[in-house]
Amino acid sequence: MTGLTHSWKIKIMALIVQKFGGTSVGTVERIQEVAKKLIQFQQQGHDLVVVVSAMSGETNRLLSLANELNDNPQGRELDVLLSTGEQVTIALLCMALEQQGVHANSYTGSQVRILTDKTHNKARIMEIDDKKIRNDLAKGHIVVVAGFQGCDEFGNITTLGRGGSDTTAVALAAALNANECQIYTDVDGVYTTDPRVVAEARRLDKITFEEMLEMASLGAKVLQIRSVEFASKYNVPLRVLASFKEGGGTLITSEETEMEQAQISGIAFNRDEAKLTILGVPDSPGIASQILGPIAKQNIEVDMIIQNTGHDGTTDFTFTVHRNDYASAMSIIEAAAKTLNAREVNGDDKIAKISIVGVGMRSHAGIANTMFEALASEGINICMISTSEIKISVVIDEKYLELGVRTVHNAFELDHE
Repeated sequence: MTGLTHSWKIKIMALIVQKFGGTSVGTVERIQEVAKKLIQFQQQGHDLVVVVSAMSGETNRLLSLANELNDNPQGRELDVLLSTGEQVTIALLCMALEQQGVHANSYTGSQVRILTDKTHNKARIMEIDDKKIRNDLAKGHIVVVAGFQGCDEFGNITTLGRGGSDTTAVALAAALNANECQIYTDVDGVYTTDPRVVAEARRLDKITFEEMLEMASLGAKVLQIRSVEFASKYNVPLRVLASFKEGGGTLITSEETEMEQAQISGIAFNRDEAKLTILGVPDSPGIASQILGPIAKQNIEVDMIIQNTGHDGTTDFTFTVHRNDYASAMSIIEAAAKTLNAREVNGDDKIAKISIVGVGMRSHAGIANTMFEALASEGINICMISTSEIKISVVIDEKYLELGVRTVHNAFELDHE
C-alpha cells in the first residue's frame, strides 16, 4: 500500500483540521496509514483536529438494514442508526494512534456539542462548543471527531446529510480559527474538468471560493457545496488532497491575484437534468408564481428558467429540475396547465448541462461566443442558456455531453498552464 506522503509542507506550526473520507479509512490497514500520517504532522509541531467519515460502504450497509425494516426510513431513528458509522471510525483511529504511542481522544458530534437545528437527516450547524477540543490540544493530544453528525438543543442525534463530514471539518476549522482545513479524498485536487471525460484535464493549484461554489453547485463532486459556503463565509483556507498520492492538491481561498489572467478556470457538467415546458400560457402578472409555486411547495428545486412572450398575448415557460423530480414536476405543471388554460405541456429528461466558470470572465470579453462557436463547430444545438457574473451554462442533448465538454475544454486551451 502507498503511504500517505506529501512533498509539500506547511512551513509554520499551525492548527490544522484534516478530514479523511470513507475510502481513506475503509480498512484497518488504511486507518493505520492515516495514523502514521497524523503523527508525522504532529511531529512537525502542528496541532491536529481530525474529522473522519464512516468506513467506505458502511453508511450504505446501515441504510440497507433500515430499508429491510421500513419502506421509507427517516427522521430521528435513522439519524441514531447512521451516526454509528462514524463512531466506529473515530474509535479505531484513536486506537491506532495510541498503539503508536500518541495520545488521542475521540468525540462524537454530541460529545463535542456540535449544536444543530432540529431537522433530522439534513440538519444545519448552528454552534460549536470548542472547550473540550482546545483542552485536549493544549495537552498535546490529537483530537478525532465524528463527521456528519451533531445534536439538537434537546440532545437528539442529528445528521448533516450527504457530504456532511466535509461540512463538519470546515465548521470546526472556522470555530477553532484553524490555519487550514485539509480535505483528503480519492482525487488529488480540483481539475479543469472531470479527467474521466477529458484526459487532458489539468489539476488547478488554486481556485477561488466563488469559482468552487459555482462548480460545486453545477455538479462538480469534489466538495460538498455546504462546506464551501461555510469556508467562504468564515474565510477558512481549504485544501483538497489525495489520501494516497503525493502532491499539494488544490488550495481554495478568497485570493484572486494569480488567477486574473485565466479566462475560465474549469468546466462543470451535469447529466441529471430534465426540462419541462408549458406552452401558450396567458401573459399576465403572477403567471410564473402560479406555475412555480406548487413546484416549490413540493421541495423541488428549479435550476434554469426561460420565459418567451408571443405575439398573441401568451407566453411559453420552460424550466429545468433534477431528473429524479421530473415525474413529480410534470404532474404538477399538467395540473397547472388545466387551471391556466395553457395550450400544451411537454418535457425532456434526456438533457445535460455544461457550464464554464471563472472569475476572469469579469475582465474578458467574448467568452460566451467562444463557447457557442466551439459547440456549433461540432453540430451541437443549444436548448437553453443561463449566465451569471462568473458562469455561463448551456443545456444540450444528453448524447452530446462528453463531446461538448471536450470541445469547450479545447477551445479555452484548459490543458495548458
